[in-house]
Amino acid sequence: MSDHPSGSAGDQPGEQQPPSGGPAPHQEGGAAAHPGSQQPGSQPGSEHPGAQPGSAQSSGSAQPGPQPWQHQPYPTQQFDQRRQFDQGQQQFSGQQPWQPGYTGAQPVPQQGRGRGGLFAGMTVLALVAALIGGGIGSFVGYRMIGDQAPGVSSLDDTRPARSTSNAPEGTVQQVADKVLPSVVQLQGASGEGSGMVISEDGYILTNNHVAEESARGQLRAMFHDNRSAPVRLVGTDPNSDLAVVKADINGLTPVELGRSDDLPVGAPVVAIGSPFGLSGTVTSGIISAKDRPVRAGGESGAQASVLNALQTDAAINPGNSGGPLVDMDGRVVGINSAIYSPGGAQQDQAGSVGLGFSIPIDQAWRTAKELMETGHARQTELGVRITDGPQPGAFVVDVMPRGAAEEAGVRERDLITKIDDRPIQDADALVAAVRSHAPGERVTLTIGAGDAERTVDVTLKGE
Repeated sequence: MSDHPSGSAGDQPGEQQPPSGGPAPHQEGGAAAHPGSQQPGSQPGSEHPGAQPGSAQSSGSAQPGPQPWQHQPYPTQQFDQRRQFDQGQQQFSGQQPWQPGYTGAQPVPQQGRGRGGLFAGMTVLALVAALIGGGIGSFVGYRMIGDQAPGVSSLDDTRPARSTSNAPEGTVQQVADKVLPSVVQLQGASGEGSGMVISEDGYILTNNHVAEESARGQLRAMFHDNRSAPVRLVGTDPNSDLAVVKADINGLTPVELGRSDDLPVGAPVVAIGSPFGLSGTVTSGIISAKDRPVRAGGESGAQASVLNALQTDAAINPGNSGGPLVDMDGRVVGINSAIYSPGGAQQDQAGSVGLGFSIPIDQAWRTAKELMETGHARQTELGVRITDGPQPGAFVVDVMPRGAAEEAGVRERDLITKIDDRPIQDADALVAAVRSHAPGERVTLTIGAGDAERTVDVTLKGE
């Protein structure tokens, strides 16, 4: 049992008061609970865990662009209230850099657009109230890189043969020689971003915040061999900030996919994209952390994305959004999506301070295939509405009828402190953790602490 008394399933969400001394849970609209990203709040200077002040900026051009996209946490939009961070967040997109905005809860990156590049600001924030499964979360000061999605087509998982290179084995030069032909610059009326070729016949994976203009027929792809073509939207998923677009062109070189789950902290990586409109830019660094809850977007009422991100110190700037993060074998391990900016959301643009965030390819590829095949992606759901608790954990405000959590025995006023072996510090952390799994996967939740601790096995559902 949790340290908080459980409420009856029939209670109205938001009516119950948390334990004495704890914050009152916020009421959120929506039926399905969606996992939210957890922010390390305790870490200074970063906008990951909501507690940290600062802002993330999306990659975009140096000139400020339109206000960053705001993604509402999840498709069901069950959580309307979020903590608002005072930390600055900026997002860059399009020709003018995307500028980050703030979400209601903790600081979340805003997506802005700028000629130089599209970069959706992502930040890790704890949601005031969120639904595990569909959409919850707040966002920190991160900027999204950009996103656009064209038509849908099927992809296979075959890995292309490695290209030959005269560069020394295992060097950044060798990685660049292999990957650059598969990286695309995406140009729109309001900004620019990056993308990666995922099929020989023109399918491109990028960020949702970059692909937006493709739905209006205003996005164009510039390829490494100097060819260019307009792209059309195939499918988009604002919740994960991913999109697939399609150019009517053949003879392209697809990227090779790696395994982000197998990537250790400290592993060297290379980021490639078009920061500030400078196509084919290569930077390098390491994986600084994994499973970092990051909330991106959510400005001006737009939907925020809570990501279970890879953190890297490789330089990522506005315009890098949608570009690949690769290992030293040239295999994609992440999609660059946000950066942390300590300058605040009021700045027109911001550059890298060594805190970049990428969507793990294991999760991104699952979503990309669904977008290509059906035009939309299923959202992994736990089926609860949550908020931050008076103690570390995600406090259950409401349990959705016939949801995964209810079937497993989760109750209102439970405090979820772990999912499998992963500690849960706040609501966003739970959202990010749930979203890292596919519908149908089985996880173990730890509820409460001390003598009141109990565990329940949950089979996650999808919407």
